[in-house]
Amino acid sequence: MALPINSEEQLELSQNKDNTNYLLPFILVTSLFFLWGLANSLNGTLVKQFQIALDLQRWQANIVETAFYMGYFVMAIPAGIVMRKLGYKMGILMGLILYSAGAFLFYPAAAVRQYSFFLGALFLIASGIAFLETAANLYVTVLGDPKKGDFRLNLAQSFNGVSTILGPVIGGIFIFSDREYSRDMIQALPSAEAEAIRISQAESVQGPYLIIGLVVAFVAILFAITKMPEVKAVGESKSSGNKISIASLLKNKHLRLGVIAQFCNIGAQVSLWGNFVDFKLDFARDSNLWIVEKIYQTTETMTATQIASFHASFAFILFMVGRFIGTYFMGKYESNRVLGIYAIGSVLSIIIAMLGGGILAVIALMMVYFFQSIMFPTIFALACKDLGEGSKLASSLIIMSIVGGAIIPPFTAYLFKIGPSLALSIPLVCFVFIVYYAYQGFKIQKV
Repeated sequence: MALPINSEEQLELSQNKDNTNYLLPFILVTSLFFLWGLANSLNGTLVKQFQIALDLQRWQANIVETAFYMGYFVMAIPAGIVMRKLGYKMGILMGLILYSAGAFLFYPAAAVRQYSFFLGALFLIASGIAFLETAANLYVTVLGDPKKGDFRLNLAQSFNGVSTILGPVIGGIFIFSDREYSRDMIQALPSAEAEAIRISQAESVQGPYLIIGLVVAFVAILFAITKMPEVKAVGESKSSGNKISIASLLKNKHLRLGVIAQFCNIGAQVSLWGNFVDFKLDFARDSNLWIVEKIYQTTETMTATQIASFHASFAFILFMVGRFIGTYFMGKYESNRVLGIYAIGSVLSIIIAMLGGGILAVIALMMVYFFQSIMFPTIFALACKDLGEGSKLASSLIIMSIVGGAIIPPFTAYLFKIGPSLALSIPLVCFVFIVYYAYQGFKIQKV
């Protein structure tokens, strides 16, 4: 999820008049987009894996998403305070430290197989990402020619899309077992054999997250030793915006409804991302898309779960394509109209999945990834429009609304007990509200 910059908030860079080379700082900041996209896309793998490794029901495993996105909610405002008082570089370093610490904790968590331990580690990772998302989008717009800031931001966001594609691939190759298991199958085995399988399934996450932790720690070191420019808004003083309260800001209808729309957007997104493998297995276990088989070179020795994870990776390719196409059309049409068309596309895709079943349902769910690609940044921009000095506080409120990813998915997973089609009714309602926001709720009506 990439955080856009309020178009009305012009930025200046204290070093702009010298000949500073911004290439290395830009590369470092761009790496942050890759890192948080990877963490987000791996959550779906964990939801599936923990059902076996920790003997959890599907709705219990979805608490992975609750712990992760609760980190955004809790740390949104603290991250903004740190950025304001200590600077963006320090905020980024704190974010990277929290991220790497959470990734490293996966190793002992897998050793003891305590679900609460894993959830705590995920909360730390998300807390770190909250810092990174708050800072990175602002940084990337000023590392060079201000006129090319939008181009740099879109370029950096593309790396976020690349990492979301890799997450399911990492899960399919390095985390999911070469042998298919189900909870019922494990429970039918002798206790010693069942325990050995669960231990193996839990330990499979140690290697990937240890490597991620090392990579994030290395990036933190690079940030620490690299001179990074500080940025500030033109005319911004230390007391700027201090007199603006949340209550007065929420009197702006387009912001108030925008917070709800973003809550729904992230809730629907996480419901689909976190359960896509299970949706694929429930709708079309034995049917696969030929294009997925060609791209990922699937073999008969691969399990249905591994192949389902490759379908999830392909869905993220559609997500990235949808983002580029949506960005193109936003250059020609009003952003709310593009958002409305994409939201309608999501609604229709969900309905097709619910009524169609089989491989058609899987294709329809993949198309939801395409249509949802532009929703986060577009809703953000519409909700923060024309708020002046209240824009920064509004930004924090939008980031806090990401908690929808913690609250909505467990309800979606719980409905799986009845069936996958019914489970999709929750993201369907979310997208219907976004359609309303795109055509009516975005309109500015200040009180």
